[in-house]
Amino acid sequence: MSEQQASEQQAFDVIVIGAGPAGYHAAIRAAQLGMKVACIDAALGKDGKPALGGTCLRVGCIPSKALLDSSRQFWNMGHLFGDHGISFKDAKIDVGAMVGRKDKIVKQFTGGIAMLFKANKVAAFYGFAQLQPGNVVKVKQHDGSELELKAPNVILAAGSDSIELPFAKFDGDAIVDNVGALDFTEVPKRLGVIGAGVIGLELGSVWKRLGAEVLILEAMPDFLAAADGEAAKTALKEFKKQGLEIKLGAKVSKAEVKKKGKASEVHVTYTDAAGEQNVVFDKLLVAVGRKAASKGLLAEGTGVQLDERGRIVVDEHCHTGVDGVWAVGDCVRGPMLAHKGFEEGIAVAELIAGLPGHVNFDTIPWVIYTEPEIAWVGKTEEQLKAEGIPYKAGSFPFAAVGRAVAMGEPAGFVKVLAHADTDRVLGMHLVGANVSELVHEGVLTMEFSGSADDLARICHAHPSMSEAVHDAAMAVHKRAIHKAN
Repeated sequence: MSEQQASEQQAFDVIVIGAGPAGYHAAIRAAQLGMKVACIDAALGKDGKPALGGTCLRVGCIPSKALLDSSRQFWNMGHLFGDHGISFKDAKIDVGAMVGRKDKIVKQFTGGIAMLFKANKVAAFYGFAQLQPGNVVKVKQHDGSELELKAPNVILAAGSDSIELPFAKFDGDAIVDNVGALDFTEVPKRLGVIGAGVIGLELGSVWKRLGAEVLILEAMPDFLAAADGEAAKTALKEFKKQGLEIKLGAKVSKAEVKKKGKASEVHVTYTDAAGEQNVVFDKLLVAVGRKAASKGLLAEGTGVQLDERGRIVVDEHCHTGVDGVWAVGDCVRGPMLAHKGFEEGIAVAELIAGLPGHVNFDTIPWVIYTEPEIAWVGKTEEQLKAEGIPYKAGSFPFAAVGRAVAMGEPAGFVKVLAHADTDRVLGMHLVGANVSELVHEGVLTMEFSGSADDLARICHAHPSMSEAVHDAAMAVHKRAIHKAN
């Protein structure tokens, strides 16, 4: 590089590649701590303009929750309102209006990140970034121009992409990933879903509530193997009541798009215990997981290593082993959760500033926003048994909680797991309405090394859904008031 080129480099204290949950948190926190920060992101919105916020804000967490809420309102009209004495005729769903509402919410939040960057004096650059040796970042902007940035610290927060199956390539129409499933122009008559994970269950639920026949094909023999077994069993029972068909041990081997007049059909072949099966869908959602978006991120000679899954190798402090280079969020080890990325981004910014920075992976909550919701933190009973950890369990059903019954949401329960000797809470598992909020009682208790008795002795408002947490904690020591112990 010539002296002139070097002088044209823009210098910063911290450069962040990626403006998703991990990246924008890192950028803003570093700016708060007095550093000169640049953040680079390549994503564009539907209008072709830059849209900050990553997968989460643009095509993941936020838009999916918008559609889940819209579809839940429609579902309740036909399945719950009658119990309240509310009647109506000819309820209809305007898919265009529903998707438009979702897009408006997305634009509000992506625009909000841009405003936060401006308020915190974070310099935003829009284009594709690549790390070069020596902590130089080359940016190819959307207008075709290129520029170089340099900083003593670079934070890689490239996020993740949908995994594409070789026999079911995304075409953006008949075979889609989560992005396509958020933008259907009408309710498909028959929707197939490959994968009964978070994305498959949530988006499958959206279109089922709106009238689609939905079949979810899951290759694994167990449903939600990462969740507590009892919670998974309860949730599966509720999904089946709703008409959401889930086939376990169903391995898909072929997906072929065929024309039927002006429309398309997807012919899918899968194998289960009964042998080879064939089924036809109007749309097929492939939701088999996500992979680190590390392709093209690193130039030769940076020294940054990738593992066998394409994730950036980091230590417990999110450092890559290369001086001044860090990595956070979906492109590194650990759960691909937005809130995990939040905390890593903040922790790294604070470490760069010489402050303590730490993320406790043992207290990261998990949530699936179906109806009922599924949430958990800490160890499952299956894990505790496998690890030989002595424990006690206490559970309480929402069917015995006055607020849940009054809301018409009696499904599910709360389970508290505590160490048999110390009573320290080791895990909390919940299935039910709004348990995405209640799980944080378990997170807080575990974070402060609290016991089941501590949780049981905290006064909970009556009537409230949180009473299930209180009684489950009491049930650990067989002193729950509202159930036989």
